[in-house]
Amino acid sequence: MRALVISGGGSKGAFAGGVAQYLMQEQQKTYDIYVGTSTGSLLIPHLANGQIDKLYEIYTNVNQRKIFSNNPFIVKKKHGREYVTINYMNVVWQLLKRKRTFGESKSLRRNIRRDFLKEEFEILKNSGKEIVVTVSNLSKNRVEYKSIKDFGYEDFCDWIWISCNYIPFMSLAKKDGYEYADGGLGCVVPIREAIKRGATEVDAIILEDENMEYNKVLGKNPFSLMVSLYSFVLDQIETHDIVEGKLAAMNKNVKLNTYFTPTQLTENSLVFNKKLMREWWKLGFEYAEKKIKNTKDKTPPRLTGVL
Repeated sequence: MRALVISGGGSKGAFAGGVAQYLMQEQQKTYDIYVGTSTGSLLIPHLANGQIDKLYEIYTNVNQRKIFSNNPFIVKKKHGREYVTINYMNVVWQLLKRKRTFGESKSLRRNIRRDFLKEEFEILKNSGKEIVVTVSNLSKNRVEYKSIKDFGYEDFCDWIWISCNYIPFMSLAKKDGYEYADGGLGCVVPIREAIKRGATEVDAIILEDENMEYNKVLGKNPFSLMVSLYSFVLDQIETHDIVEGKLAAMNKNVKLNTYFTPTQLTENSLVFNKKLMREWWKLGFEYAEKKIKNTKDKTPPRLTGVL
């Protein structure tokens, strides 16, 4: 069984779309299991349905309004670099409403239902493919994996949305009596989960530079500093997930192919820039093409002989 795993990464999901397009269209790869976290959860239903053109349109036309119903950020540009500052009016409004997060992501919830139709859900549900999204159950202090096999349309759309809720900047969701948030708070790269579900080969798209040796620019105000600190924590979780995934692959004799970003794409993955996301999609496609070509070139020729 072959699995496609896509990590969290916000706007960097466009890069994952390009990689997946090359693997599925040019390499003709098919998958039995799709596992995603956060932005990966948004990608996998459309990829599983083979709707790559539709997915490209979605990811290269997204903006802040399509994510946030109450946006806590103001995006500014300085010396060619985008950074965020606090939107005081929106945050104060949240506090007045006695909300526990700085922003709300109900727009994303509506757009998930608009872009992922019930008819498409039914096709996937009956296809035999396993589509799994990662969420963090904050009430029980654990990571949970929600499979399309176990839920109806409305519930599964909710789990996709919950998987993307990067608190405290997005909505804190309550479902089935528990409070949930972004799956990346517990597992950014769910390689191990794909293996536990029976995968014998895994293609894992990891939306981060493999070496992570660049110097990050810390926030110039308390709000943007908080974004930087959260990014640091997620980087540590991601490193742990990759090591755990590689060990699981070795122990189970699973073939693991990893696709990292070739460079740092952005300092803030909550900034959605259409032009950049189109470039990242193209970069992902070209990167996968180059990586597979290099891998084939390094493969020693098979020796044949006559007995």
